[in-house]
Amino acid sequence: MAVRLSTPARRAVRDGAIVAGLLFFAYLFLVVAPAAGTFGFDAYAYWAVDPRDPYVATAGALGAFTYSPVIAWAFAPFGLLPFWQFLWLWTGVLVGTAIWLGGRPVRPILAVLAFPPVALELYHGNVHLLMAAAIALGFRYPAAWSFVLLTKVTPGVGLAWFLFRREWRALAIALGVTAAIAGISFAVNPAAWQGWITDSLGATAAGAPLNQLAIPIPLWIRVPIALVVVAWGARTDRRWTVPVAATLALPVLWPSGLAMLAALWPVLQDRPALRKGSSWWRWAR
Repeated sequence: MAVRLSTPARRAVRDGAIVAGLLFFAYLFLVVAPAAGTFGFDAYAYWAVDPRDPYVATAGALGAFTYSPVIAWAFAPFGLLPFWQFLWLWTGVLVGTAIWLGGRPVRPILAVLAFPPVALELYHGNVHLLMAAAIALGFRYPAAWSFVLLTKVTPGVGLAWFLFRREWRALAIALGVTAAIAGISFAVNPAAWQGWITDSLGATAAGAPLNQLAIPIPLWIRVPIALVVVAWGARTDRRWTVPVAATLALPVLWPSGLAMLAALWPVLQDRPALRKGSSWWRWAR
């Protein structure tokens, strides 16, 4: 027989989980970071990337860049800064994204920051929080999916939401914007795209170094499950299935990659800014 917690008990469990998560956050940055010296491990690859030849470092090694040449060019100007300046600027962007994902009032923001994968994501400085924001915004602005497709690629399985719902215009915008950006980049430097496909995507598919730290479920198993989740969600109007499926379809399922589930906060809140026919100005007011 299932036991249902009373409202005060549920609040106590919720608040206790948030406190525990924030303590983990503090431990990670105040104890682990000074001792391990690996704060910004992933961010270093974004700062050090050479857009003319982005895929020199072996996948999984320090400085290995694994995203499309478009993203390499986007990060290139930041290489002019000292690394410590870029790291704090980049961390500020990620923290701001986490705050936006949490929304209003303060408790949801604390809940996002207390989610352990978010703390790990902020520690390493990857792009999963930005992908979460792109997925949440993608319901209202399908072009945002281009960021997902041009970074991790396979979480783009979430676009099947538009396919199963026959929202052809939204699907065409998402794919069209991505193709236009990629086409321009390919025309400028086709060799970089060949390197991305062979050196980066190929290494990830084969199992890059350090992948033993990832959750050991092969991609070929996770992608079909993700498609089923999106199909069910599309038929039953459950938007939360999209970030879940996109997370499940990550090329490598790192614990920090679960930070993409932070997209659930704005999606479940059903914010006006994410609905068609709304405006950012009305939501901000």
